Amino acid sequence: MAEILPVRAWRYNAELGKNIDSLTSPLFDVVSEKQRKALYHNPHNSIHLSVPQPPDAANRAAALLADWKQSGVIRQDNLPGIYVYYQYFKLSGYSKEFCRKGFIAHIRAYDWNDGIILRHENTIPKAVNDRVQLVEKTELQVSPTHGLYTDPRFELEPHMDEAISNPIYETEDYQGVRDVLGVIHDAPTILRFLNHMEKRLIILADGHHRYEGSLIYKKRCIKAAGDHHTGNEGYNFHLMYFTNTESDDLRILPTHRLIKDLPAFDETRILQALESDFTIKPVDDSDTLNEIIAGKPWAFGLMFRNNTYKIRLKPESLAKMSWCFPEEIKKLDLTVMHYFIIEKALGIPGKNQRQSENIEFDRSFSDCHKKVFQGEAQLAIITNEVSIEDVRKVCQSGYTMPQKSTYFYPKVICGFLFSSIKEEEFAEPAYSPFYHSHA
Repeated sequence: MAEILPVRAWRYNAELGKNIDSLTSPLFDVVSEKQRKALYHNPHNSIHLSVPQPPDAANRAAALLADWKQSGVIRQDNLPGIYVYYQYFKLSGYSKEFCRKGFIAHIRAYDWNDGIILRHENTIPKAVNDRVQLVEKTELQVSPTHGLYTDPRFELEPHMDEAISNPIYETEDYQGVRDVLGVIHDAPTILRFLNHMEKRLIILADGHHRYEGSLIYKKRCIKAAGDHHTGNEGYNFHLMYFTNTESDDLRILPTHRLIKDLPAFDETRILQALESDFTIKPVDDSDTLNEIIAGKPWAFGLMFRNNTYKIRLKPESLAKMSWCFPEEIKKLDLTVMHYFIIEKALGIPGKNQRQSENIEFDRSFSDCHKKVFQGEAQLAIITNEVSIEDVRKVCQSGYTMPQKSTYFYPKVICGFLFSSIKEEEFAEPAYSPFYHSHA
């Protein structure tokens, strides 16, 4: 099924690598303007490759990359490896420390209709175009996307545990997460990873825009190569971080909706529009709203400026949904929220919701609370986290979730390693056991 390959990574030289904390950065789609400005002050920070400054950002990144390679700021590892990446973190409400275990490798950039890499979100064209332009100019994959595979027997974890016991890097990132990187160079173990993943389907958890960018770039390169295209060139592959869906430490945090600037917004009218489909209960303490709805299907919190409610869909109302989705998609909390609350009660049609300027997404319950009470938003719709089972159902159905439905926590960071798909830097030597047994 999924063909993966080890990576001959480009990494910061040993001297710079001693201060890896100062070189890492948040991914391009989560880094704030304030973070960017601060990170740009360090001339060697990975932000210069992942979110290069305008004007002419992509060419600027390409010139900087060439300079870094030439001057030895980054160096290519001599041997291909599987890079093991563990993230240790705490979550509010839990006493334990979580550890998300995974590894970084190349995966063949499969087209969506191949059915090997499955998506659960659609992409925004502008964000994809930015990523295509960057990979086209630099021939570099700056950060891995996040893919999920399923292995209830946890066959790879012992090899990962061994590698992480002798880390290359260890740092605390902007999320307060401890990130640790190790590497496996042992050829028989690498082959075990390659063979193991051949049997798997991959769910794309995070990085839909970067993956889509790789697909577009691959198609352009195939067209340009014509008869010389072999299928094994660097442009056929994509950098990915793989984690096991069966782990208890795979966490998806809820993404709440904020409603703002909606004309003729009226709390009483909205509640009247909801009462035929929902049971509605006032909540005295808005601070506890997320706890009150926790774990209850089709339950949501509505936070207005002066009043707070817990609402829960009446099971018989589900049959009223007119959206043409299969049953398992109709039953998702997110579908219920977007149909019954956002379309029916708030009057924003489903087809307009994706581009609507009246809907914002916020993962922080306390931020939602603050924005509503300060009048920056008219309403916060508080929701539960999405389960991995829900994600799986969506992927298997061929449909996609509403934008920003899932927030796999923590985010991977940028700067530990870079992957070149430039042919002379990507190609393995003739004696390599990896490419030729799997090409």
